[in-house]
Amino acid sequence: MWEADTIIIVSVTFVLAGFTKGVVGLGLPTVSLALLTVFFGLKDAMVLMLIPSFVTNVWQALAGPHFRELMRRFWPLMVAGFLGTWATAGLIAKADTAVLTAVLGISIAVYAGFGLSPIKIPNPEKHEGWLSPVTGGVTGALTGLTGSFVVPSVMYFQSLQLPRDYLVQTMGAWFSVATLALGLALGFQDLLPVDHGMVSAAALLPAAFGMIAGQMVRRRLSEQVFRKVFFVSLLLLGSYIIFLSLR
Repeated sequence: MWEADTIIIVSVTFVLAGFTKGVVGLGLPTVSLALLTVFFGLKDAMVLMLIPSFVTNVWQALAGPHFRELMRRFWPLMVAGFLGTWATAGLIAKADTAVLTAVLGISIAVYAGFGLSPIKIPNPEKHEGWLSPVTGGVTGALTGLTGSFVVPSVMYFQSLQLPRDYLVQTMGAWFSVATLALGLALGFQDLLPVDHGMVSAAALLPAAFGMIAGQMVRRRLSEQVFRKVFFVSLLLLGSYIIFLSLR
């Protein structure tokens, strides 16, 4: 499977995904999963994005002063998300891949639409006690089925109006937990081929290169403009993935 053109596609994908993360602080798992699904299908894409996603998000989670505080606050979401991911990942081998691919496309399109929308969800902080585990469980269930862990967790975090640095660190922590849960669940289901793991590990290099380039460009580029381009691109990509699933 891993011919020269395949390696090029994987490398370019992670350079782009890393660049996006370097500029806006998020997007590596979503961009890489979406692009890899187009070229290789959902199951392979989920495995290939695991190591770059986990390593970069652990770094993001630990690179700041809020880690202990956010873990005390959001541990119910993390635990529910881990369990939700584990509960549904076993369906990947049995479910219709076209259906799961469509769910991924819809999830990405919804995430992009939310990012482009001027509508703000009212702050649900007073309901956080029960909303956090519910949000974690729902997001975890979708993670196990599609590999995407942004809906509805990112909307929930943003609606809490967390300070930017706190928000970025919180998303890094949750994405780390979700990636770990997905990797363990896929391994338990014997869905982690060794050659895929090797390519995933090698993809750390282009992902890191993209992140460094993105961080350098961030100082010169309007983040607002880039975010708009980012979400429009995801909306188109999500729509295309839905189209592919219907063919």
